[in-house]
Amino acid sequence: METATVQKETLWRNHSFLKLWTSDTISQFGSQFTTLALPLTAVIILHSNPTEQGILIFMGSVPWLLFGLFVGVWVDRHRKQRIMVTSNILRGSLLALIPIAAIFGMITQLGILFLYAISFSVGFLQVFFDITYQSFLPALVRKEQLVEGNSKLQASASVAQAAGPTMAGIVIGIVTAPIAIAIDACSFFASAFTLARIEHNESIDLGTSKASVFGDMREGLRVVLGDKRLRMIAGSTGTFNFFGTGLFTILPFFLLSLGISTSNVALAEGLIFSIASIGSLVGVILAPRIAARIGMGLSIIGSALIGGLGGIPYYLSGSLTASPLFALFGLDVNWYLLAIMAGQFVSFIGVVVYNINQVSLRQAIVPIRLQGRMNATMRFLVWGTIPLGALTGGLLGTFFGLRNAIGIAVLGGSLTFLWVLLSPVRSLKEIPESME
Repeated sequence: METATVQKETLWRNHSFLKLWTSDTISQFGSQFTTLALPLTAVIILHSNPTEQGILIFMGSVPWLLFGLFVGVWVDRHRKQRIMVTSNILRGSLLALIPIAAIFGMITQLGILFLYAISFSVGFLQVFFDITYQSFLPALVRKEQLVEGNSKLQASASVAQAAGPTMAGIVIGIVTAPIAIAIDACSFFASAFTLARIEHNESIDLGTSKASVFGDMREGLRVVLGDKRLRMIAGSTGTFNFFGTGLFTILPFFLLSLGISTSNVALAEGLIFSIASIGSLVGVILAPRIAARIGMGLSIIGSALIGGLGGIPYYLSGSLTASPLFALFGLDVNWYLLAIMAGQFVSFIGVVVYNINQVSLRQAIVPIRLQGRMNATMRFLVWGTIPLGALTGGLLGTFFGLRNAIGIAVLGGSLTFLWVLLSPVRSLKEIPESME
């Protein structure tokens, strides 16, 4: 009973955490529009091919490879709240340029290079925000509340993923993809306003600010690569992101190959991720319960396995479309969409349980003074594979065919659990103590 009372006061009465949660919720809903609308602007408005689509996603994620480690040092030396507010204001301003260009009839004249530039700039600012965001939470809640805090934040992401894509697909169908991005721009401004109202006294380690930049980067790398638990989690997550991004890159073209019309691709994508994302909500509920029942380690391993297996219906759908059974049983594309949704439902449960528990583990075992550099190193490793996956997916789809590209992505994603299975993570029963 005493524990329950402390939890309530820490989270539900912690106004700083609630404002962080509110800000995240606003941004998560807005981001669903750009996630669908930006690639569809390239496909439908600018008639891009799979390779150009891969480059577009590459441009948005390559800043992690270029700047991730440097940003981690910067975050540990500066006020995190200020970094997050500034990042959101600038991202909203940049995204607003796309609907403005569309309104004035300039989007086709500016072409794909314009989208590349916006994607890269927004991705650069996202590096600052995401590293700061995960480093800021441990300063607002106690170690024993990290799983609950991450669960609440993940709940916002899950609800946004469940409702957002369908809403985005409908809006895109009405106002076109580039105009719909204005909603995300507004959400960044609202999120920045909420973040600015957090009242929290941040302490900066003066010793850190006097150290060399490369010395700090080496310390962050040493924290992650020197701990086999963190190293293998990075390998698992990075591999999953590589193959998952490859699959997402060619998804619009894959849906077109199933017989979905160009005008309905946005709605189809929205329905897939909205209905499947209900699995995210299930994962939020299950994450702390599974960790408590079978242990932190087994929950991470099992959820990684489930998350990878959820992609199998994509490959089966492409295979069955070419089969005589397709016509024999009178099946149409709607049946394949339902199978894909079911697979994504299962996958999202696994991904959310995995993320909540492995992020909580990372935050708990690394001292607060190293959180920025640890998160920067982890993001460098696990998000650095995203641009490579985008390029690989686009090239495979262009030169080897969509079905073969889908098969490679699904096979690779289903094996990512091996990293954590063959590591000390499997023996963890509960969150261990900090390294210091």
